Amino acid sequence: MERSVIVRDLGLRDYASTLQAMRHFTDTRTPDSPDEIWLLQHHPVFTQGQSGKAEHLLFPGDIPVVQADRGGQVTYHGPGQLIAYLLLDVRQLSIGVRDLVTLIEQSLIELLAGYGVPAQAKPEAPGVYVAGAKIASLGLRIRNGRSFHGLALNVDMDLEPFRRINPCGYAGLAMTQLRDLAGPVDITEVAGRLGEQLIQRLGYAEQKTLAGGIEAYEQ
Repeated sequence: MERSVIVRDLGLRDYASTLQAMRHFTDTRTPDSPDEIWLLQHHPVFTQGQSGKAEHLLFPGDIPVVQADRGGQVTYHGPGQLIAYLLLDVRQLSIGVRDLVTLIEQSLIELLAGYGVPAQAKPEAPGVYVAGAKIASLGLRIRNGRSFHGLALNVDMDLEPFRRINPCGYAGLAMTQLRDLAGPVDITEVAGRLGEQLIQRLGYAEQKTLAGGIEAYEQ
């Protein structure tokens, strides 16, 4: 069965309302609903995954902490970091969770290679790394055969808040970003390239790109 996908450019958004919208979309979609990929940035926020431990929040200060129902520990989101939420019917795609994680990692690695940045995945620690420093984090949730949450790629942001936590539960984990490795970059261009990588690797027959349009899911 040929699948189609809707790609939404959502701009800079609040985390809590976006989380609510993801849950609503996932719970109310039907087998005929197209998959969606949401590309966006978040206002500053720490998000604590399902297995998150309080000791990994060192001194959050004035940045809010939100409990999330994704996998993993604590991470930081802020302007200049590219988020891609993958709202997929993984059963219809006939893809396993581990294969989906690998697909996301390989999409990021190929994207970064296009900017001249050699990156690697680590089987024991999901995400993408450059010379041991983390440049992209992954956190997924599968519910009733449907995925939500996704990935966060550090593009051109303030990395200081990562020092207020043990990123992804690892004390002293170095974080990096594309700007520091490849020079000035445009996050809109990066988003377009990432969307293309994901669509190609997921094998969609057609796509539609939209700006916004998730207000109905925020109810």
